[in-house]
Amino acid sequence: MRVLHVIAGAKDGGAESIMLDSVLALAEAGVTQRVVTRSHNQNRIDQIRDAGVPIDLAPFDKLWRPPTTAAIRAAHDALQPDVIHYWMGRAGTFAPRAWRAKSVGWYGGYYKRSRFKNCDWHAGMTRDLVRHIIAEGAPKERVVMLSSYANIQTAPPIDRALLDTPESAPVALALARLHWKKGLDILLKAAAGLPGVYVWIAGTGPLEAELKSLAAALGVADRVRFLGWRTDRASLLAACDVVAFPSLYEPFGNVTIEAWASSRPLVTADAAGPAATVADEIDALLVPKGDVEALRAALKRVIEDAALSRRLVENGLRSYEAGFTKTAFIRNAMTLYEKVKTYAAAPV
Repeated sequence: MRVLHVIAGAKDGGAESIMLDSVLALAEAGVTQRVVTRSHNQNRIDQIRDAGVPIDLAPFDKLWRPPTTAAIRAAHDALQPDVIHYWMGRAGTFAPRAWRAKSVGWYGGYYKRSRFKNCDWHAGMTRDLVRHIIAEGAPKERVVMLSSYANIQTAPPIDRALLDTPESAPVALALARLHWKKGLDILLKAAAGLPGVYVWIAGTGPLEAELKSLAAALGVADRVRFLGWRTDRASLLAACDVVAFPSLYEPFGNVTIEAWASSRPLVTADAAGPAATVADEIDALLVPKGDVEALRAALKRVIEDAALSRRLVENGLRSYEAGFTKTAFIRNAMTLYEKVKTYAAAPV
């Protein structure tokens, strides 16, 4: 199997991490691959190359398309792929019509199908995204669910002293881009009513200054740590007491399965992805989006009730092992790719 991956993407972000994890998992499984992407994240580029996967760089400029079109064509000619996997909407707009039978558009959000008009196949991360894609007019028989997996390695907990956090203090960890959709302002407001609880926020984004100002105004700046973009998520997860996921908009949310895989209790808002994935009071606590009091109460319950925390962890791990492991992802991806290969090879 030969697969060409095409992604524009941001420098950092959840979907970009999912693409990277997917390429690395498929490389381990022996799939021949090639990647066309932007040049703005050297760490991601290095990891792909270290896995033995050739990578080609392109600007993905919407207004000046020829350089990207040429890069994709050259990568295609070099690999002769059975499948071309376009990750997210901007990449999909560069899909040539001539290759549509072997092209897959990947939806990490509720994108318009028109962005993948030259893809005969469509993959959504959740059942709700699959319903959305079909509602957009894609043929039901060529739409599949392809969930990601939690690429969390076992790691020792980070030394709390490095983050100026007392060993005995309860810690709520948020892994999120600093964007309004992530509901981090709700988390800070909830923390204001949780004396002694520290909040670690790992991520970058446009609201950094605004969120820091809010923390100061709420009087919690001394208990909030803005950690920036981190590559040691496993160590952060191992060191925290609860994972807080207050997103207002989240088509899936890899944080859910990362918390489960790391044996950490999860408190999440009922955005579309988490609401469709978790079972409230069983493998997570689910609270209404934007509800400060509900989030505060749920975090307080998990921190103070050891039996509840233990139950959420045990059931979360079962949920993870049932459908979100690397093995499950490889199996599902290869099933999709074999279908695409067979379809593309069929006589018209």
